[in-house]
Amino acid sequence: MRTKILLFTGLLAVMTSACSDGPQLKQNVSGKAGEIIVVMNKGSWESGPGQFLRSILAVDFPYLPQREPLFTLLNITENAFSSIFQIHRNIIICNINTDLKEAKMVIQKDIWAAPQIVVTLSGPDDESVAQCIDQNSDLLKNAMEQAERNRVIQNSKKFEESSIRQTVTKVLGGSPYFPTGYKIKKQTDSFIWVAYETTYTTQGIFIYTYPYRNSEDLTLSRIIAERNLKLEKEVPGPLDNTYMTTNTLIEPSFRWVNYNNREFVEIRGLWDVKNDFMGGPFVCHCFYDRDSQNIVVLEAFVYAPRYPKRNYLRQVESVIYSFEWQKE
Repeated sequence: MRTKILLFTGLLAVMTSACSDGPQLKQNVSGKAGEIIVVMNKGSWESGPGQFLRSILAVDFPYLPQREPLFTLLNITENAFSSIFQIHRNIIICNINTDLKEAKMVIQKDIWAAPQIVVTLSGPDDESVAQCIDQNSDLLKNAMEQAERNRVIQNSKKFEESSIRQTVTKVLGGSPYFPTGYKIKKQTDSFIWVAYETTYTTQGIFIYTYPYRNSEDLTLSRIIAERNLKLEKEVPGPLDNTYMTTNTLIEPSFRWVNYNNREFVEIRGLWDVKNDFMGGPFVCHCFYDRDSQNIVVLEAFVYAPRYPKRNYLRQVESVIYSFEWQKE
């Protein structure tokens, strides 16, 4: 059955504002980070549509020490979808209507609250909706990931530690936006360590460079080798002869990413402390800076031994996604 995708973003906002008497302020979204309300009858939830959603959005979050889902899916029926749930940050609505001729997916923003994403899946039967979900799995997952990321970036820009961005910009010519509470822990000529710390958690960011020589400098082996050299020197552990390094039991992942007109290598993996028991997840963004002829590395990591780590990592990873070159 033919499937259509409709993506409403800025156009929807323009149309909405044009039809109103003025800007309408939306209430803030509710719900926890990483949660998705799925409005779907029990039959659909337990059959194809629900199964495909879980196979896409409730799979394991990659490279965490313990298993955690990519998103936490909360199923409610249409009758239970009251105003309390309508202001949730992430909503998926399944609409089965035999009068419809084909299945489609519509992505909208800020219908009942802000910043909100609402995905509506419509079709004549469960089979067509399940097929629609399957065919557009990447679009659905990426839309949800970007919605979570945008909230962190928006908050980072609104409530930022501007002095840190200024410091990093002087060194690199650009910087992420660091939200309130982040502090510089260490700075050398080619290494900056920024962190948000509580009694039992650390969300950290390493910013460093190494010289570009050839295309091999953006391969997994070279990036990890440079990482291990840099962290052995700059990030000591709690005892003598201990330092941060890369876990060797599980090989990190490697992929190219295009985001906001920037191209970079993404590395995901697990970090350890040599000769100690500390560890956690990390993600790196690595890219070539033509002006300095260096490879720039932005690394987000989490240490939270008492807690699930998904939301902590997603938050600090969103910070490095906010990187911008200094405007002329």
